[in-house]
Formats: sequence, structure tokens, C-alpha cells
Amino acid sequence: MSAPVTGQRADLAAPLRGRRALVTGAGSGIGLACARALGERGAELVLLGRASVERGADELRGEGFTVSTVACDLSDVDATSRVGAELASGEPIDILVNNAGIIHREPAERHEREDWRRVLDVNLNSPWMLTQAVGAAMVERGYGRIVTIASLLSFQGGINVVSYAASKHAIVGMTKTLANEWASHGVTVNCVAPGYVRTDNTAALREDEEREREIRARIPAGRWAEPSDIGGAVAFLSGPDAAYVNGHVLVVDGGWLAR
Repeated sequence: MSAPVTGQRADLAAPLRGRRALVTGAGSGIGLACARALGERGAELVLLGRASVERGADELRGEGFTVSTVACDLSDVDATSRVGAELASGEPIDILVNNAGIIHREPAERHEREDWRRVLDVNLNSPWMLTQAVGAAMVERGYGRIVTIASLLSFQGGINVVSYAASKHAIVGMTKTLANEWASHGVTVNCVAPGYVRTDNTAALREDEEREREIRARIPAGRWAEPSDIGGAVAFLSGPDAAYVNGHVLVVDGGWLAR
């Protein structure tokens, strides 16, 4: 009998059964969709964030998933570091999804230092604290999947979003470096870069009929992404079929960057 192919799925119906997934910012939108997609594939879920994650947890429990929550304000880097260390020393985390993020819109010449620091803390510094702690435990065990939500602004500059673009560019650099260091230890580190997604954060854009029409016309798929489109991509990178994908930025944008 031939040896099994590396990364072959043992359970086609639930390829993540027996895995424990930590997802940040999963109270709604993309984070909730990522958690749901992982749960649908059999993962036990741990949602980390502020009070809003309890709503997401209740919704997922109502759908039959196993869910626990961890309270953490990701704008507090020191607190995030402590929580990361606690999680790393507890029950193993097999999958980490760094989803939580914020954006501050203001012309660069008026961008205040505190706003800059807040965006970088939530989008980059706290994800690094979690990733370093949880990732080190993954390296020690010889297995792990880390997926961070990047952005089209990991490739582009945008306008009036200098701190957000800087943080999302940096996330990609962090991801590639960690993939280089941790791949030989059975840990994959990747990003998903969403295009325009139908969430509460984009409600103002979608309510502006002219702007919404302009954006949709620029998307070859002719529609905005649903959060589930992003969740499916994250679940793929978290599963056995992506065992040989590492240091990659998977763009899920309906073709936006191709145009």
C-alpha cells in the first residue's frame, strides 16, 4: 500500500474536526463568517475580542457549534500580550485567525499621533503579540495554521487611510517572514486580502448610490463580496488542502486587482 499523501484529509465531511480555532473580532461581519466556516468544517471555536464577540458566540452556539470566548481589548497591546501568553500555555490552539481591525479616515497631514498609534496597535501590534505567543506553541508542537486578514490596501495606498494602509502592508511582511521561519516546523502562515465586502463597516459606501455604483462597476464579478466569501478562503488556508501553501496572500476581490 502506498504512503498517504501529505496533507490528505482524513475526514472529507469535517476536515477540521479535532482542531481548535482562535478567531479575533468575530462578533459580526468577516470575523463571524470566518468562525462559522471553520465551525462548519468541524473546528472548536474560541472567539477573542470585546463584548461584541458574545453576540457572535451566541449566534454560532444557536447553530450548533462549540464556542467559547476570551475577553480582550486589542487596542491594549500589553493586555493582548498577557492574553496571548495565557492562551499559548493552555489548551492547544491549532488555528489562529487574526481578523480584528479598525480604520481611521483623515488626510495624512492631519492624521494625529494617537489615531496612528491606535490603528497600528489594533491592526498590527496586537496581532503580532497573539501570533508570536500562539505561533511559538505551534512551532513547539509541530503543527499550526495562522491566517491574517490583509486588504487590497496591502498592495495599494488608498486616500486618507495612511495608518490603515501602513498596517496592512506590514501584516504581509510579517506573514512572509514568519512563513520562512516556521514552515519547517509544520506551521503555515498566510493572509487573505478581501476586496469590497458587504459588512457594517462598508454600509456608508453602499448607501452612497453613486459611489456604490462606481465601486461595483470596477469589480469584474459585478457584485460586492459576502462575508462568507472571505470565510471560505480562510477555512481553505486553515485546512489540510492548503498544507503546502505558505507565505501567500490570497486575494478575494472578485477580480478588482486584475482590472
